Amino acid sequence: QVQLVESGGGLVQSGGSLRLSCAASRSIFNNNYMGWYRQAPGKQRELVASISSTTNYADSVKGRFTISRDNAKNTLYLQMNNLKPEDTAVYYCHGYTRGIGYWGQGTQVTVSS
Repeated sequence: QVQLVESGGGLVQSGGSLRLSCAASRSIFNNNYMGWYRQAPGKQRELVASISSTTNYADSVKGRFTISRDNAKNTLYLQMNNLKPEDTAVYYCHGYTRGIGYWGQGTQVTVSS
């Protein structure tokens, strides 16, 4: 079964940290590319960070967020430090298998000022 399951979201004060996890099916995780996206209320979904042979970050999170993967656990991570109220959003894990893109159900991150 192809699936992505995010966890780790929550409520945190400005300046705090959270680590998001995404447990992926092996067929998705074996694909070199995976990414984290987020969607704030009333806004379009946007790329936060991606990982393949290199990592890529949105300008708004560079220096604060780190994407990584644990191949032994088929798990993708997003370490988020120095969180700001504008980081409040639902965060989604994204990956591909057999040319088809898949999304997780999302995890809510709320940063209070």
